[in-house]
Amino acid sequence: MTNMIRMEGITQTFHLEGMDLPVLKQINLSIDDGEYVAIMGASGSGKSTLMNLIGCLDRPTSGLYILDGRDLTTLDDDELADIRNQYIGFVFQQFNLLPRLTALENVMLPMIYADVPRPERLTAATESLTKVGLSDRLKSRPSQLSGGQQQRVAIARALVNHPALVLADEPTGALDSKTSQEIMALLTELNQQGTTIVVVTHDASVAALTNRIIYMVDGVIVEAENVGVEHTNNNLIPNASLVHR
Repeated sequence: MTNMIRMEGITQTFHLEGMDLPVLKQINLSIDDGEYVAIMGASGSGKSTLMNLIGCLDRPTSGLYILDGRDLTTLDDDELADIRNQYIGFVFQQFNLLPRLTALENVMLPMIYADVPRPERLTAATESLTKVGLSDRLKSRPSQLSGGQQQRVAIARALVNHPALVLADEPTGALDSKTSQEIMALLTELNQQGTTIVVVTHDASVAALTNRIIYMVDGVIVEAENVGVEHTNNNLIPNASLVHR
């Protein structure tokens, strides 16, 4: 199986008030094409910073990042923006939908940035919303939708350009438990169809639904664990090597 993501020696240091704050420390990480992975850690562990680097929303201070065989560390901002649009779909805790746009218009936004002609945008956005069970809410605005429906719109938007990788940052954090289960079932189904999915979460019950958990503590990966039906190993083992499916 080929790597979708390969990181070697990744560090991230922020400069605050004249001081260096190391947030990520020598991260080595591989995620295979088609994997379904959770990144877990307490607040301040570095998991969101790592997600931002994986999603090309920020640049590492040092290290190597290969995405789908391409070295991203040499790219400029415009090239990274193209990578985000072509390869990566994002799902966020707060949905990030534009309130004045309909569900259909929100889902079409990534295709506008990709210069897709309007007739194709309409067709693709309709198909994407249908895939997440919202074919009857195309003209609804976010205020007319439940939290779960808004997150489905966000997932449809993330999928509309057929990304190879979907990054979900606390995708169930603003939802009740029943709706959270529905959203995770949808992500699981998408993974079973071949999409590589990485979920950042602090919720062990969410992480247990993925196939591998990567634990972070104080800016380092302390363990990567296979999960599945049985999920019993909750011990953190410093400097443990990554375990693949």
